[in-house]
Amino acid sequence: MTQENQEKQVVLTSEGLKQLEDELEYLKTEKRQEVKEKIKEALAFGDLSENSEYDEAKNEQGQVEVRIMQIEKMLKNVKLIDKKEITTKVVSIGSKVKIHDVEFDEDIEYVIVGSTEADPMKNRISDESPVGKALIGAKVGQTVQATVPTGEVLEFKVLKISKG
Repeated sequence: MTQENQEKQVVLTSEGLKQLEDELEYLKTEKRQEVKEKIKEALAFGDLSENSEYDEAKNEQGQVEVRIMQIEKMLKNVKLIDKKEITTKVVSIGSKVKIHDVEFDEDIEYVIVGSTEADPMKNRISDESPVGKALIGAKVGQTVQATVPTGEVLEFKVLKISKG
């Protein structure tokens, strides 16, 4: 099997898996019904050639169906992170890591997650992000460097590793 034919494995924590399953359930039940009602209302306005409500509802329906397919595809390729397997010796997916930002002289705590669960606003960074990549495999006391998209090189010292 070639690389192109292989599905990308989706790495998730149990919380991330539950979020995806809940979203899928919501989309298949409530959201589909909501969009169906919008289409029904828009059809009642008559002439479809100049009916923007109908066009918007059909677009929304398409987006919902695409998202359902995306989630179903992801769920077929899930690799669940078992908290028991997370080590506190090195940073890995599922680790909560406290680091010291050398440039800004401040401590930050991140949870390293798969790209599907990443949410930088909640300090959940992807293992595929520049900082996440730099931290994977690092040990307490080690200093790592990450080159961010702006080209700037950031330096972090790992202070503590725990289970996320």
